[in-house]
Amino acid sequence: MGHTPAEWSEHYNDGRGFRRLGDEEKRLFVEHAPAPEGGRALDVGCGTGETAAYLASLGYTVDGVDFAEGALVRARAEQAEAEGVRWLCLDVEHDDLDDLAEDGYDLVVLRLSVVFIRDRARVLRRLAARLREGGVLVIITPVVGHTAEERRHVALDENELAALTDGFEQVKRFDAEGLAVLVLRGPAGSFSA
Repeated sequence: MGHTPAEWSEHYNDGRGFRRLGDEEKRLFVEHAPAPEGGRALDVGCGTGETAAYLASLGYTVDGVDFAEGALVRARAEQAEAEGVRWLCLDVEHDDLDDLAEDGYDLVVLRLSVVFIRDRARVLRRLAARLREGGVLVIITPVVGHTAEERRHVALDENELAALTDGFEQVKRFDAEGLAVLVLRGPAGSFSA
């Protein structure tokens, strides 16, 4: 698995991707992060755009961001029918976030991407600071205990999962076909970028 934008672009240019969005994940979005009137969502590490397109179908206006242009080329092509999605090439760990929605988001999603972020605590604080009042941050990730040994490098252990919840007032954890789904809430004002 690559770590640079060029390596990730090659991953997507070769036709590879990641696990498809499952029915249980979709149900959890509907139940725990329904789109409010005028709702905005941010899909971090959007890859081929499947999650961004699904969130748009729920009524969100979505910013799908990825730091690999190859991912965004695929997302634009594969999700061409999705309305209300803006695709942005952005590295949330290193770039400034000026291109993101000025008025914030009701939902921020990191699906199958948080494991690749080196400074997770700082990035999550930056993203949580973008949440509107009442907003939710959802992290979906493989867990070491439910992942085959040869794939554990893309999974988090229980200590890493627990660290992701620091600073949030409300933490809920669900299982979606072997993936951990963390639903994190806390007043955006309690976080600083």
